[in-house]
Amino acid sequence: MSEFAAWMQGCQARMENVLSDWLPPASIAPQRLHEAMRYAVLGGGKRVRPLLAFAAGEVAGADVERVQHAAAAVELIHAYSLVHDDMPAMDDDALRRGKPTVHVEFDEATALLVGDALQSLAFDILAAQPLARDAATQLNMVLLLAQAAGSRGMAGGQAIDLASVGKPLDLTELEFMHIHKTGALIRASVLLGAQCGTPSEATLAALDHYAKCIGLAFQVVDDVLDAEAPTATLGKTAGKDAANNKPTYVSLLGVARARELAQELRADAHAALADLGAPAARLRQLADFVVERTF
Repeated sequence: MSEFAAWMQGCQARMENVLSDWLPPASIAPQRLHEAMRYAVLGGGKRVRPLLAFAAGEVAGADVERVQHAAAAVELIHAYSLVHDDMPAMDDDALRRGKPTVHVEFDEATALLVGDALQSLAFDILAAQPLARDAATQLNMVLLLAQAAGSRGMAGGQAIDLASVGKPLDLTELEFMHIHKTGALIRASVLLGAQCGTPSEATLAALDHYAKCIGLAFQVVDDVLDAEAPTATLGKTAGKDAANNKPTYVSLLGVARARELAQELRADAHAALADLGAPAARLRQLADFVVERTF
């Protein structure tokens, strides 16, 4: 196992424990809701957003004990979005992370409540833990996640996505959608991790540019994988975008050009980190991981 792979596994194991500790036990009322929340969050996922938070925290000299809570908040928002996205009113999918989606395993009403509760828990964490060097910075972290999750971020991007089914989008329109739908939460992961430490304004600006590049690259690769990888590899239903006539980087550019775009975005991400030196090594490795992944 490479040193980077070992670091990833360590962070992923840490997050499983942190998330498990934050999620209410399935043994307390309302038991079914708590069981479904744990089902939605634990035991799967790449934890890319927490990994980005930990890596950005290294650049900013952040205490890992602080970063893990900020990372948990972002991951809970991500998990809630997957629960809601999979529902019949949205993408109507029956498989997520290699197991039945929450509304299939439980029911639609429970799935709605799971998403609501996970979102609330994310902000509970940001408010309950001392994460930043001062109260103003921590308040800004709450604002950052709220905006990344809301109508000017992830939820807005999903609304654009739903409204775009069957419609041709140009590259600018597609990027605008994914800057919000996928990129906003990835950007929040990086900036929240950094703000657990003491980054300079120049460092935050570099990290912000890096995160925007990686957010788009992540979506480009997702589109390629949806077109080419089998369901067993993805852990979710492959080919859904084409079947649902959704605009994607593959439908607009073709697979070969989409792959080239992902490489260009990776190069831009690396360039953004040029002045940050050795502490940004993990972020560079994560940029490579995001673009080269096969799942």
